[in-house]
Amino acid sequence: MKFWDRQDAARAQTRRLLLAFALAVGLLLLGVHLALALAWVLMAWVLPVHLPFPAGFLVTNVGVSLMLVLGGWWIETSNLRGGGPRLARRIGAREARAGVSHAEQRLCNVVDELCIAAQMPRPQVMVMPRADAINAFAAGWDAGDAVVAVTQGALDYLSREELQGMVAHELSHLHEGDTRLNMQLIGMVYGLELIYHFGDTVRDRGGLAWWFGSAIMLAGSAGWLAGRLLKAAVSRQREHLADARAVQWTRSRDGLGQVLRKVMTQRAQGERRRRSLMRDYGGLAHPALQHLLLVQAPDERRWMQRLDSHPPLRERVRAIYGHPMPPLPVRPLPAAPEPAAQREAAPAGALPLAARFDPFARRRQAG
Repeated sequence: MKFWDRQDAARAQTRRLLLAFALAVGLLLLGVHLALALAWVLMAWVLPVHLPFPAGFLVTNVGVSLMLVLGGWWIETSNLRGGGPRLARRIGAREARAGVSHAEQRLCNVVDELCIAAQMPRPQVMVMPRADAINAFAAGWDAGDAVVAVTQGALDYLSREELQGMVAHELSHLHEGDTRLNMQLIGMVYGLELIYHFGDTVRDRGGLAWWFGSAIMLAGSAGWLAGRLLKAAVSRQREHLADARAVQWTRSRDGLGQVLRKVMTQRAQGERRRRSLMRDYGGLAHPALQHLLLVQAPDERRWMQRLDSHPPLRERVRAIYGHPMPPLPVRPLPAAPEPAAQREAAPAGALPLAARFDPFARRRQAG
């Protein structure tokens, strides 16, 4: 995988998509005004009297629409101001207990090593103990409230190398500011959705208000759909960027690649397993988390796939390996041989992950 090229391409595409998103908001404001102007003309044509446009018609239409968009953005982002740990606890996560569980001790060790390798502050490490699906997410507005949370399924089914790939992917989201970007985009789309609901409220009053409410709903639905499509496109590019960064930091395609291949197996285990997966993802149904997860919660509605915040799993695996790869079996890891409080032993002669970035480490070890 040419991770430098993938990172540059993902960043460039994200900038273009953000500009397109701003353009979509501008077109929505114009669309609401034109729809209301058309409704006014039709109303004036039906009524027997001449009705000129009111003074300030354009300014009022654009101002109210912009107020709804910005107000929705402020409301939605305000709900997430508690930071990553608060958001994680809302969906049932708790702090990792390194001194009690060997698997959680291994997770904390991996996070420490990768933070040293990436030269970034260590986020708070949390675990979702009731989720059996392999998944993880990172959240936080800045380094002071950053959190990386993994599911119990990830601890049970992933090797150390695979856990490194998963954690590196999530740390990349924090390193690149993706969690802040996603929350901002979620707020903007919520504001676009408020325009649609405002039109629905106006239309319910009946009479002439039905015309104007329908016009607002038409423009609002088109703007909301465009915003959702652009937000999904931005998120997909950031997922590709995080995948490339994970390969760069871990120096391994198999780490993250095998995680995604195991998730492919979980997704293909039949209708009974899908119902179980949906139950496991029940606590991760928050709209913000859908764009922060390693893999998006499954949705059986095919028409919604174009709005998915993540690229298809097979596409991500192909980008990592350069060619298609089959799914991998999902089996529980064998019991740890050493006590839970003891640091996981590395193979003889192996260097910690952070030491791989130190050019003198091997020389010191040999000497």
